[in-house]
Amino acid sequence: MNIILFDEPSIRTSLLPLTYTRPVAACRIGIMTIAEKWQKHLGGTVSYLTEDYLTKKFALNKTEDNYYINGALCPDEKLIAAVQKLNAGEGIELNGQLLIARAKDLEVSKDNLKLTTFPNEVTLIDQPWKIFKQNAAQIKSDFKVITKGRTSASITDLHTIVYGKENIFIEEGASIKAAILNAESGPIYIGKNAQVHEGAIIKGSFALCEGSHVQMGAKIKGDTTIGPYSKAGGEISNSVIFGYSNKGHDGFIGNTVLGEWCNLGADTNTSNLKNNYDQVKLWSYEKQGFVNTGEQFCGLIMGDHSKSGINTMFNTGTVVGVSANVFGAGFPRNFIPSFSWGGVSGLTTFNIKKADEVAARVLERRNLKYDEIEAGILQHVYEITSPYRIWDKK
Repeated sequence: MNIILFDEPSIRTSLLPLTYTRPVAACRIGIMTIAEKWQKHLGGTVSYLTEDYLTKKFALNKTEDNYYINGALCPDEKLIAAVQKLNAGEGIELNGQLLIARAKDLEVSKDNLKLTTFPNEVTLIDQPWKIFKQNAAQIKSDFKVITKGRTSASITDLHTIVYGKENIFIEEGASIKAAILNAESGPIYIGKNAQVHEGAIIKGSFALCEGSHVQMGAKIKGDTTIGPYSKAGGEISNSVIFGYSNKGHDGFIGNTVLGEWCNLGADTNTSNLKNNYDQVKLWSYEKQGFVNTGEQFCGLIMGDHSKSGINTMFNTGTVVGVSANVFGAGFPRNFIPSFSWGGVSGLTTFNIKKADEVAARVLERRNLKYDEIEAGILQHVYEITSPYRIWDKK
């Protein structure tokens, strides 16, 4: 089965800045990315139909018979069954949104598909806040798929306290020392070679992906995912870190999504609840203004390669773009464009040459190469986000 995960344009725009540097289906929610979920359920090959500037990293593989799946769509048993019943030239839609199609070339045959309406509710990640809102359910779903028919490694540390042992799965090479794991209200997944350090308190649902660390004394309040090769410390609640990012120090993040290669300085804090308990508004790239999320809790949405200095305070419902550096006293604005440098006292542009140098150093620390493909993506994002850096036009 050849699976192509396509970006629906309005959804892709709604998920910016997270999708500046990846297709929609490469976003992580639960334990896996959306692409990994479909791969796990259906097998076969998985590729992406996305923006041209991303295709060197996220390739497209077409055959004579392809299953096109909306990249924002999370699989479940009923969707899997529907996919497997599709004939060539048929598609599935819901509320005017194309979910799945079987075709040689979707762009050619889209108007000629024989469409049926899916009769059930689906999980469609079409807004950034849905990543943390749906994260608990997706951890539980992914946990069942990943652990089915497998046996967890044992927790051998005598000083680790466990509640709900049957809901905990430990992969090979993981290390847990003098921690408290409470999986009574949701599963806890500890990935390959991940480490939970002394004094950490973790409440499910929770996923710690491969090679990541929960630091000493951390308090993880549940419904949280720490993506691969990341560090998590301080206090974290209902948040998702895509991977290769550090929130390793004291400070609070809640109802937050961090992309890859982010770093939060010591004592960085996010507000996730307004003082008047009103619903949170969030910057929308699609609407080019702030929109009502309908959520009472919403913290920080931060794109790839962005950083905060020590003691940074992010207000409720803040969006930070790609490769921004935020620092200084006080609360910075609720929308910080990509390649910004500064804070309350003002913003200047983080030059692309300097941004490249930092990105190269950061990747080298993880024994990865910042190559022409990565540099090309960052260069393109720098160019297309220039209209937001209004200070350059003064």
